[in-house]
Amino acid sequence: MEYRKLPHGGENISIIGFGNSSLGESNEKEMEATIAEAVEKGVNYFDMAAGHASAFRPYGTVIGSGADRKKVYYQVHFGADYTTGQYGWTLNLDDIKKSIDWQLESLKTDYIDFGFIHCIDEEADLQKATDAGTIDYIKELKKQGVIKHIGLSTHTPGIAGMVMDMNIIDVLMFSINPAYDYNHGDYAFGSGNERYELYRRCETEGVGISVMKPFCGGQLLDGATSPFGVAMSEYQCIQYALDRPGVMTVLPGCRNRQDLRKVLGYLDAPEEERDYSVIGSYTPKETKGACVYCNHCQPCPAGLDVGLINKYYDLSMARDILARDHYMNLEKTAKDCIKCGHCDSRCPFGVDQTGRMEEIAAYFGK
Repeated sequence: MEYRKLPHGGENISIIGFGNSSLGESNEKEMEATIAEAVEKGVNYFDMAAGHASAFRPYGTVIGSGADRKKVYYQVHFGADYTTGQYGWTLNLDDIKKSIDWQLESLKTDYIDFGFIHCIDEEADLQKATDAGTIDYIKELKKQGVIKHIGLSTHTPGIAGMVMDMNIIDVLMFSINPAYDYNHGDYAFGSGNERYELYRRCETEGVGISVMKPFCGGQLLDGATSPFGVAMSEYQCIQYALDRPGVMTVLPGCRNRQDLRKVLGYLDAPEEERDYSVIGSYTPKETKGACVYCNHCQPCPAGLDVGLINKYYDLSMARDILARDHYMNLEKTAKDCIKCGHCDSRCPFGVDQTGRMEEIAAYFGK
C-alpha cells in the first residue's frame, strides 16, 4: 500500500480507501472477512456513507475499540440516516444526532476521525445546515475531541468553495472522474475549469480530497455508457483521480473480497494498465492544449517527469507556496528539456509540451 500525508494533521492515509456504498449487499460473514482483509492489506481509510445499515456492525465486530481501531480512520457523515435500514439523507439536527449515536454504538468507538457535513450540493441546503445548528454541533464535537477533523462531502465546486471560505475543513469528499471533469454525467457539476481550480485550491490550502464516484457510477467501465466511446478500467480511473492536485485517497465501493482484490490490484498494475490517455479521444475544445498530467508522453528521452513538472507549475501559478520548492527538488526540471518533440507527438490533448517546458523554465528561473 502507498500512503499520502494529510496536510492538516499529518495522518498517513492509504491512497486506496474503502467505500461502503454496496458492502451491505453481502452477508455478515462476507462483510467481516472483507473488512479484515482490507485492514490486513493496508487500507486504513473507510468512508461510512454506507448504502445499508447492516454494514456498520461488522466494523464493530472486526475492528471494535481495540488496537486495530488505532490503525484505521472513519469518515462519518452528519446527515446520513439509517433509521429505515437503508441509507437516507436528513438535515434535521435531532435525526442527525440519533444517527451518529447509533453509528458510534455500531462501530464500537467513542470518537470520529473525520466528521463530515454530509452531501451539501445546493446553497439552500448549506444555509439549512447552518441554521439548524449542524455545523456548530460538529465544531463543538471537534472542540471536545470527539471529532478529530471536519470535512465536507459535495458534488458542487461552488459549495466546496463556500465552505472552504469558512476555514473549518481539513478534508473534502468530492466526485472525481474523467466524465464529470469533462461535463458528462448526473453529477458533473461545474465547468472543467471550475473543477480544476477547486483541486488546485485544495492542494494550495492543504485540504485533502477523498474521492467518491471514481468510476462514474460504473458508466466509465462500460463502452456502451462511457462518454469516451470505450470502456475504461478501474485502474485507469483510480490513476486519473490520484493525479488530480489535492487528492489524498480514492474510495471505490466494494461489495465483497472479490471487489476489494480487484481494486487493490491497481497497486501492482503496470503503467500501461493505468494509462488513461484514452480520454483524449473526447475532450471539449476549451480543454485542448491543457496538460492533465496523464504522462502518456512518457518515457522522456531526457528523463523529465513532464506531468509532475506541469503540475508544480500550475500549482505555483495558483499561489501554492510549496510548489516552487517541490519543483526545484526534482532531479530533472524543465531546463533539462532537449526539445526532441517526443512528448508533443504523444500528447493526446494536443499540448505543446516543448513550448511549455520553455515557459516553465523561464518562470522558475534557469
